This record gives sequence, structure tokens and C-alpha cells, in this order.
Amino acid sequence: MTSYAFPNDLVQAQRAWDTAYRQLSQEEDPARTTVLRRTLQRLSVRIATHPYWATIPGGAPAARMALKQQTWEPDPQEVRR
Repeated sequence: MTSYAFPNDLVQAQRAWDTAYRQLSQEEDPARTTVLRRTLQRLSVRIATHPYWATIPGGAPAARMALKQQTWEPDPQEVRR
């Protein structure tokens, strides 16, 4: 299995995306739902257009999945707070 050295800003953006996605799945307030959907769109663009992906010729799909898997679990530093 290939190991990737993701830049910190990309990892943070993916963690924020995961958090917003989880919040959206539980949200009932239509106004808050709109805010979360817009947040997901903004973060999706930031993640998809990050310059890091250009450094992985042909390996971007596997790297994107590795990023998602790495960030799906809550950040250990956030859990301690």
C-alpha cells in the first residue's frame, strides 16, 4: 500500500468536509442545511483543486481515497479537547 504525505491544509480541508457532511446528515433546520451544503461545495472545490494532486501523476484516485480514509476518523487532537 502506498503512503502519501498530504499537506496539512489539504488534510484540514478534508476533515472539515467530513465534519460538515456528518452535521448535514443530522440537521433538521432548513437554514442550517443550506449553510452546510454551501460549506461542502466550497470545501469540495478547495480539495479537488489543491495543487498537491498535480504531484501524483496517475495516482490521484488512489491518493484521494487514502486521504478520505485517513481523515474519516475524528482528529485525535479534537477528541482530547
